[in-house]
Amino acid sequence: MNDTSTGTGKTVVNRAMSLDGFIAGPGHAMGWIADYLTADTFPEVMAATGAMLVGRGTYEVAKGMAAEDTSYDGGPQFVLTHEPPGEPDPTVTFLTCGIEEAVATARGAAGGRNLEILGADVAGQCLRRGLVDEILVYVLPVLLGDGVRFSPPGLGRIDLEPVATTRSGAVTMLRFRVRK
Repeated sequence: MNDTSTGTGKTVVNRAMSLDGFIAGPGHAMGWIADYLTADTFPEVMAATGAMLVGRGTYEVAKGMAAEDTSYDGGPQFVLTHEPPGEPDPTVTFLTCGIEEAVATARGAAGGRNLEILGADVAGQCLRRGLVDEILVYVLPVLLGDGVRFSPPGLGRIDLEPVATTRSGAVTMLRFRVRK
């Protein structure tokens, strides 16, 4: 369907995860990720990314982490939300449309490279509708005990095909193709 060799890019769910299956800690805390994962850990992922589509919650958490220098140049950023903030943010485009239109808009801006999906709810919506080509999981050596689970309740079964396993320092990256 989508193939970077043809210049159309892929839709990729990109997640950092604790060993016990959480993508965010209690209170949606994500600062622990920066203890292990930086933009330099897997530079090929950033180089393949042309745009990012994130949920409003993830956007708010990332905005709060801005002082931690977690810079990641993934191209144009789109935030899918029911209600855009009162103050505009010139670094992102807020979308209030359905998930299919949001993915199409962000893919169009990706310039033939991958669209990276961040955020539990947005990723779940994309997975439910068959819009995801691959899942990248960065397994970090930490147990959080509680927080936001990797997949939302009620997602249903989705079969994956392992593509690659790569290690960089303490981080193991797992890459899966979504079977359609």
